[in-house]
Amino acid sequence: MTQVPTFAVVSGAQVHEALHGHEDEVVTAIEAAYRLHGEGQTVNPDSYFLRFPDRPSDRIIALPASVKGDVGVHGVKWISSFPGNVAAGLPRASAVLILNDAETGYPIACLESSIISAARTAASAALAAARLADARGERPRRVGFFGVGLIARYIHTYLAANGFDFTEAGVHDLSAEHARGFADYLRRAEGEQPAITVHEKPEDLIRSSDLVVFATVAGEPHVTDPAWFAHNPLVLHVSLRDLSPEIVLDSWNVVDDIEHCMKADTSPHLAEQRVGHREFVAGTLYDVLTGAITPPADRPVVFSPFGLGVLDLAVAKHVYDRVGAAGQLHTVPDFFHELKRYG
Repeated sequence: MTQVPTFAVVSGAQVHEALHGHEDEVVTAIEAAYRLHGEGQTVNPDSYFLRFPDRPSDRIIALPASVKGDVGVHGVKWISSFPGNVAAGLPRASAVLILNDAETGYPIACLESSIISAARTAASAALAAARLADARGERPRRVGFFGVGLIARYIHTYLAANGFDFTEAGVHDLSAEHARGFADYLRRAEGEQPAITVHEKPEDLIRSSDLVVFATVAGEPHVTDPAWFAHNPLVLHVSLRDLSPEIVLDSWNVVDDIEHCMKADTSPHLAEQRVGHREFVAGTLYDVLTGAITPPADRPVVFSPFGLGVLDLAVAKHVYDRVGAAGQLHTVPDFFHELKRYG
C-alpha cells in the first residue's frame, strides 16, 4: 500500500551546514543534472514571473522542474528579487523550494532556498569556468568581479574549490562602499594572494582580467564596447543582461539551455533580435561536457546561464538527503489531514 510521505521543513542553517565545505559534491551534483538535462531526463518549463506595476524593479519567480535519474524528484523554487532590500541592509533575494515525491506527487519538504539558489548558480559558473578553461588549455590567473553581492561571493568560493588559483583579483561595483567591502572579503578569504584592486572604471576591470564574472542586477546592457574584450577573456555572464548585442555577436557563446536563454531580453535574446538567428550560439554547457564543442583561444568566450530549475532541484535533493541521513529532518506531524476519500 502506498504511504503518504512525511513533510519536513529544512532551515537555512541546515542548508548551509549541508553545503558549506562540500562544494565539490555540489559541483558533482550540478554536472550530473546538466547531463540528465542534456539527455532528456528532465522537464524544465519556462519560469513564471510575478511582476508589480507600481514596483517595476521587483519580481517573484516560480521555477517548476522535474529530474529523473538518481535525483528523482519534482518541485518548484519560488524566489523573490527586491533590489531595494540592499539599501535596507537585507539581501536582495529570498526563496523557498518545495520538493515533491516522484511517486505520489505529495510535497515532502520545504527548504530555505536562497542559499541553494546561490550555490547552484555558483557551482554552475565554476563548472563552466573549469571545463571551458581546461578545454582552452590554460586556467585564468587574473579574475575580475563585476558586481559584488552574495552571488559573487559564492562564485569566488566555488572557483577556489574547483582549483582556480589567482594571482590578481579586480573588483568593480556601482557602489564604492560595496566594492571596498568585497575587496576586504577577498583579503580575508585569500590572505596575501592574490593582489586585489578596486577599479573605478568598468573598462579597467575587464581589460585587466582573464576571467570576468558578471553578477549584477542590471536590467539592460551597460557594457557596450567589444574592444574591452580584445584580450579574449573567459566571461561568466551570470546576470545575463550586462553585455550589448555587439559584444555577444563578437564572442564565442555557450549557454545552459538555448530556448530558455533566448527570452526575457537577456543579452543573447537581444542579439538574436538584432540579427534574426541564433547561429552566434555555439552550443550548451552539456555540449562542452560531452566534447561536442570546444572553445577557441582567439575569441572572447561567454557563458550565459539562464538558470535552470532542475539545478535547484538537484542541490535541494542533495541537501534533503544529507539532512535526512543525519537524522535531522524537522517533520511536521499531521501536515496532511484529509486523507480519506469519503471522510
